[in-house]
Amino acid sequence: MEKLVACVQKKPDALCRLICFPWTGGGTSQLARWGKLFNNSIEVYCIRLPGRESRLEEPFAEDMTSVVNEVTSVLLKELKEKPFAFFAHSFGTYTSLAVALHLKEKYGLEPVHLFMSAAHAPNSAAHLALKNAITPDNDNDFLTCMEIIGGNYKIPSDEDIRKNMVVTSRADTRVFQTFSFEKTEMNIPFSCDVTYFYGSNDKIYDAQGWQELMCGETSFYELPGDHFYLLKPSNESFLIKHITRCIENAGP
Repeated sequence: MEKLVACVQKKPDALCRLICFPWTGGGTSQLARWGKLFNNSIEVYCIRLPGRESRLEEPFAEDMTSVVNEVTSVLLKELKEKPFAFFAHSFGTYTSLAVALHLKEKYGLEPVHLFMSAAHAPNSAAHLALKNAITPDNDNDFLTCMEIIGGNYKIPSDEDIRKNMVVTSRADTRVFQTFSFEKTEMNIPFSCDVTYFYGSNDKIYDAQGWQELMCGETSFYELPGDHFYLLKPSNESFLIKHITRCIENAGP
């Protein structure tokens, strides 16, 4: 499990696990450290996809199905033993949703809460348009495309970092393009609540469709900042407190 999951602070007595799914090209460094910020009732797992960090020598995932199969097979025991919630940002949102759909359909397991951030609802026209937009083969065109898609997406000036970011991000977007959301899946909505977060200076996302996928309540929160608003300490503090409150209120 250590290969797939970054857990910086193990909490064996935690009442719930928060499974975090990073953004395109992202690693586990930012979200995994949340494990030190939550109280002892919540243990944080951050998903580490192949091709980065300690999995640098592994080939990138080929499609969403392979990602879903790895996450569910590795974490199934943990997901069965105690309640869990998902937090996902940007493209990681679609990975988390694909995993959640698979868990519900095959094992009857559901998160107690879904926390989504800066992403179109999968049943929206904007989501389909996004899949068609990420096609450039030229690295500079690809980065420009990512800037447009991600709002104020900051491109690093260091050439080696840029190259690595392009390679990893391109691999992740290929996985994203293999994610398909069928209309039939809308007939089996999740029973949990969903909270959607976004940055005030980010691009506009079509997020209302999340309400159609849940039987529970859907809440929306705008926080100051761009696409990576969640990295600002004040916003991070708000997220930690809000997520804690939602999980604790979800009950058994």
